[in-house]
Amino acid sequence: MYGYDQGVGAQQQQYAQGQQQMPGGYGQQPPLYPEPSPPSLADAVRAFTTGQLAAEDFQQVFATSKVYCPRGDNPGFLALHNTQQPVIPMFTSLKELRRYAGKESKYFVITGAEVIDLLPTGYGFVLDMEGEHRMVFDAKAVEQMVDFAMRRMYG
Repeated sequence: MYGYDQGVGAQQQQYAQGQQQMPGGYGQQPPLYPEPSPPSLADAVRAFTTGQLAAEDFQQVFATSKVYCPRGDNPGFLALHNTQQPVIPMFTSLKELRRYAGKESKYFVITGAEVIDLLPTGYGFVLDMEGEHRMVFDAKAVEQMVDFAMRRMYG
């Protein structure tokens, strides 16, 4: 029994050493044809505002992207009511949120799909208020986004 254990350990050690010496082992080589990464939300905002991205394509990117929302002491969205319709400020990055609300501001992160699902009826939202490519979605645009999401999900 004692000799058998030593042999197995020696074989395992040789195997482990062999793995370390093999260049470019399994899983270490980059793929020959890497999958394209989806555009960031900020890139999609720029492309959409300049007419280079269709509304449906923008909504698909928005639905899967993280959105940064300022928050108060109570749960929920903070709304701006000094506009024609109430809007909720949202941001494509923490940097954009900090530019608007300050370094020490409180925030939460949510996906675009969750925004569409949780936004109160009659409210719109604005992306990157202080940004170069600010986007405003009024309540009607939000309703259209909800309709599009429902059609995509349920046909």
